[in-house]
Amino acid sequence: MSKRVLLTGISGFVGQHCAVELLKNGYTVRGSVRNLSKEQEVRKGIAKIIDTKNNLEFCELDLLRDNGWDKAMEGCDYVLHVASPFVIAEPKDENEMIKPAVEGTLRALKAAKKAGVKKVVLTSSTVAMAGDKKKNHLTQKSWTNAKTDKVSVYMKSKTLAERAAWDFYNNQTTGDKMELTVVNPGPIYGPTLTGNLTGASMSMIKDMITGKMPMQPNAHYVMSDVRDIAKIHVAAMENMKSNGERFIVTSEKLYSFVGVASILKENGFKKASPRKAPSFMVKFMSLFNREMKGMLPFVDAEVSADISQTKQVFNWKPLPFEQTVLDTARSIQPLL
Repeated sequence: MSKRVLLTGISGFVGQHCAVELLKNGYTVRGSVRNLSKEQEVRKGIAKIIDTKNNLEFCELDLLRDNGWDKAMEGCDYVLHVASPFVIAEPKDENEMIKPAVEGTLRALKAAKKAGVKKVVLTSSTVAMAGDKKKNHLTQKSWTNAKTDKVSVYMKSKTLAERAAWDFYNNQTTGDKMELTVVNPGPIYGPTLTGNLTGASMSMIKDMITGKMPMQPNAHYVMSDVRDIAKIHVAAMENMKSNGERFIVTSEKLYSFVGVASILKENGFKKASPRKAPSFMVKFMSLFNREMKGMLPFVDAEVSADISQTKQVFNWKPLPFEQTVLDTARSIQPLL
């Protein structure tokens, strides 16, 4: 009998790709959504890549409510906790984002521990490592200081959620120790499965190829392919060397948003504009625009990362980033 995995947030961009990777590797997937009305859209998207046979089921879970968590964990060997709120725009009340991130993570870990789950793989982010410095080289030991006002609410939510997860893991006193692995991606790109373009990365590439982004923010960052992230999540479940570790899953080199627009323009997406936005303009616009305000910590940033441990433990090599950008754009193009 195949092993069962609870995958929270299956309707999200990373969640869908994790579901595909799990099914490819012979696991039975129980995917959680906030509302079961999303089930058909997700099933259709996943079915484009792989026949789900009878190995995919759905349940309804809310990060802020206890209902259903114990039942969702029944019979599960592993949990991939991918669900977490993500919007670039700064919320009016930071708890709109922080509360579900932190409480949802603890809810998932407590329910998993209670059900005797062997291991949880948690999706965090490089923003939990990047700190408030504009130039930074990330390693497994890097942490963002959530107490400074130089970080966005999203950065704060990911940092506090991951800290809470490690505290829970390190303070287990009863029963068999439940293992934890954390995956830290950068900005995530890759092909859409469902055609839902509301996520930050998707809408950014959509705006670039339709000419709605005439200028790009000045930021250099290590970038991630959603298929690499899914691969590492699934590989981490049964890899003992990943127990109690954080893994950065990004490109080796830095890329800029201007560079992303250049890749698109050079490959036939004529409306993509590789012009750099003056940083003072982004800062000025951030006074009136919550999305721009959320971008502020990334403006003029240069964030590199050491991915040697991820490569070594999983015998992994990141997909070429140019391929990632073009696969993303080509999956969006027919939907415009």
